[in-house]
This record gives sequence, structure tokens and C-alpha cells, in this order.
Amino acid sequence: MKPINPLRLLLIGVILAVAGWSATVLTNRYSMATPVLPVTALATMGVIVVITLILGIRILRWRNRNRDKTKKKIALDPILAARTLVLAQACAYAGTVLLGWHAGIFLDQLRVWSLRSDQGITWVALAQAGGGLAMIVVGLLVERFCKIPPEDSDTPPGEGQPGRGARGEAAGEGEYAYRGD
Repeated sequence: MKPINPLRLLLIGVILAVAGWSATVLTNRYSMATPVLPVTALATMGVIVVITLILGIRILRWRNRNRDKTKKKIALDPILAARTLVLAQACAYAGTVLLGWHAGIFLDQLRVWSLRSDQGITWVALAQAGGGLAMIVVGLLVERFCKIPPEDSDTPPGEGQPGRGARGEAAGEGEYAYRGD
């Protein structure tokens, strides 16, 4: 699985900010409600962040415990580790979408800040954008927790390992996995 590209997150955030701003302009023009998530969505985002962080800390503890060569190695369920990584990446992408959308709404609401008597929507959009930012930070952090550092060994890279040798030759050159006879 490839790590998240921060530039991709930035691009998604900018696109969603423009979309959120455009949707707010259109809904205000036609006297419709501003397309912002309710405050209760913050609780859901908080639960997702906490669960992702707890699972990520479990992976980090396992990784740090197994780094010490003197202690007994502890096994980790690889499915749990893979699911934690997927959850972390999904958390980062969902946070990017929420941050972008609500940042666009917040920017539009700032334009009419002094004209409105009720700035509740503006504060809700800002809170939702903050929740999205928290999801991005936790997602990227837990993704980093799931990265296994390279093992320290006495052999140079490429030697003593199956596959390619130090000069790029295949191991067992001249032998094939099947016979063509």
C-alpha cells in the first residue's frame, strides 16, 4: 500500500473548498439553508479519531517492543495492522474532504460576517473544518505508526536475500521456475 501523498490531500482540499464556497453562494442566492454538517457530526468525527488513534498506538507499541532485540518478540495480527492502516488513510482523506468543504463555507460566511445577526453557521463551519483537520493529523500520524522500520542487519543490502543480488542479477541465474521441455 502506498503512503498518502500530502500534495494529493492539498489538491483535494482546494477542490472541495471551491465546491463548498460555490454551493454556499448558490444556496444563499436561492434562500436555501447553508450546506454545513450539524454540530453532532463533531461527536462522530471525535469517535473516529479516538478509535484510529487507539489502534495506531497499539501498532506503535508493538513496533517499539519488537525493535528491542533482547525482549521476546510479540506477534501482531497482520489483518489488524492492515485494517488500521486503511482506517488511518480513510480518516485522512475524509478529514480532507470535510476540511475543504467547510473551509469554503467559512470563507463565504466571512464575506457577510458583519451583515448577519446570527453567526452560528460560521462557527459551526469553523468547528467542522477543525474536526477535519484533526482527522487529517491523526490519519497521517497513525499511517506513520504503521510503517515498519528497516531491520538492522550485518549483511549489505542485496546480499544473502532471495531475489536480486548486489549487481542486479537474479538469484540462481540460469535456473527457471519451470522446465520448458
